Amino acid sequence: MSTFRRDEALSNYIVQSCTPPDPVVASLVKETAGVGELFEMMTPVEQAGLLTLLARIMSAKLVIDVGTFTGLSALSFARGLAPGGQVITCDVTEEWLDTAIEHWKRDGVDDRIVFRLGPAWKTLASLAGTGRADIIFIDADKMSYPRYYQAAVPLLRSGGLLILDNVLLKGAVMHPEEVHDEMPRMAAQTMRSVNAMLAADRRLDTVMLPIADGVTLARKK
Repeated sequence: MSTFRRDEALSNYIVQSCTPPDPVVASLVKETAGVGELFEMMTPVEQAGLLTLLARIMSAKLVIDVGTFTGLSALSFARGLAPGGQVITCDVTEEWLDTAIEHWKRDGVDDRIVFRLGPAWKTLASLAGTGRADIIFIDADKMSYPRYYQAAVPLLRSGGLLILDNVLLKGAVMHPEEVHDEMPRMAAQTMRSVNAMLAADRRLDTVMLPIADGVTLARKK
């Protein structure tokens, strides 16, 4: 398998060169580390700071967060909301919701976050026709990214931002055929297809950033 390997020393330097995590974020990271291998599902600390910064720059009033997990992405967006703003975050499980809510409350942003249980595509469909989201962040089941992406774009306002996480899949998108295991190979093929669709989508201005496991920012025209 051919993969993109980040230099750990460089990654650590990048984290150290960002505003350090405050006690709430540090606590959430520590508690999430206790879930074992699933810890990789958590938004990296340096990326969390980016999400807050983008929400602040855009004076976001409505953010849709696809993939709650232990709540760091929702927390990050909530911190950057304009007054009266809201984050709608969704997941197919409530397994880690108590951890998320605990830290949202500790940060004083729990009143800005609404959790919806169920498949993300159903949540997105329920919001169809609003056309008012400032930011939609997708970090969930990679095989469903095409469906999420197609449902998300119509929900964005003009000038709104679509953010996709894990668009590099540790470099597997470069050569999906070299991934030996079937499910990771299919995920890499799907993500490669989505990356190509985003680049060609005339509704969007798209930029891919090599931060963490790859983040794509796509602004709706």
